[in-house]
Amino acid sequence: MTPPPAAATAATPATGLAIWSRRWRQRLPFTLLLLVGITLGIATLLTLIDGGRFRYKLLYSGCIGLACVVVNDTVSALHVALLDHLRRRRGLPPPPAGAHDPWSGVWPGGVVCILLGPALGQALADAITGFSSPPIFNLASRSSQVTLIISLGVMLSFVALISTRERLASARAQAEAAERAAAENQLRLLQSQLEPHMLFNTLANLRVLIGLDAAAAQQMLDRLIAFLRATLEASRTTAHPLATEFERVADYLALMAIRMGPRLQVRLDLPAALAAQPVPPLLLQPLVENAIRHGLEPHVAGGRLEVSARAEGGQLLLEVRDTGVGLAAAAAHGTPGTRFGLAQVRERLATLHGARAGLVLEPAGDGGGTRATIHLPLATTTATAPAGPAVP
Repeated sequence: MTPPPAAATAATPATGLAIWSRRWRQRLPFTLLLLVGITLGIATLLTLIDGGRFRYKLLYSGCIGLACVVVNDTVSALHVALLDHLRRRRGLPPPPAGAHDPWSGVWPGGVVCILLGPALGQALADAITGFSSPPIFNLASRSSQVTLIISLGVMLSFVALISTRERLASARAQAEAAERAAAENQLRLLQSQLEPHMLFNTLANLRVLIGLDAAAAQQMLDRLIAFLRATLEASRTTAHPLATEFERVADYLALMAIRMGPRLQVRLDLPAALAAQPVPPLLLQPLVENAIRHGLEPHVAGGRLEVSARAEGGQLLLEVRDTGVGLAAAAAHGTPGTRFGLAQVRERLATLHGARAGLVLEPAGDGGGTRATIHLPLATTTATAPAGPAVP
């Protein structure tokens, strides 16, 4: 399963230079590929204009291009480092990790690059070949004029292309961050609606029991306090291990067992290999509540409730099955609002995983009752964790 979005947290502060360095490493392959293409193009153009050997044109073009890139990136990095220094002196906080101006330092680097890059590149090529080329800024030399004009045009195009690409990448990253934040806010909203729903249902069960068995109601109240403390603390996160989800389900079923007694038979089956799978809190709770309230409680003899997890075809399958009255009878017996929990589960799955996750509610087949199955992507890695409860 693709891990669910993390809880909304502040971006980790980083220096502007650290941000620039990370983005530089990301664009380095593209920069080198572009440099090779430009070098070949310039060498071919110069050969066609004034003749000469192509290999020397290629060498000089490559050295000048490489020198221009090195000078530009060095000046750009120094510019960003200077901004960091000024920010610290003013007592300003470092920029958020996602805040990086792709134009920062580009034009200072471009200006210095035009002034120094061609001369440094030509000097490097002369050192390799042993030639003595006329000064690059000797405008009386036709070859210097051609080289300078081409270097100027290519460098301006190069800087504009790289910077525009960076700007598009930055805008795309900001849009993705906004989408993640919106998804996290939506999950928090859905979860905040689900918590009181679960609480009210549990209190309604307690109210019924008070009129039937005061001693059992007191026992249930003690368990309810402990259950709600653990559940509400866990629900403040956007994901927890599947083993923790099964533990909360086991606590809730222990509460229901006080009220229903032998009419409720429970089995929880969580393989050890799936215990650490991350899932949203309270994912199974509404399904278990529905199974008891609309499946087993209306059934005079009660019945069996099974909660299980398995991996199948890259999917995590979570199943809640009861041997209660079944879907048709439950619909006839239902009350307004009984599908709130199911709607919340479906919305949370859609927010997290889109079409890759879902909830299916269907007749259980042999033995009657209802089966609710959640499917969602399986995590690529799973830490070892203790197996969840297996109640016979």
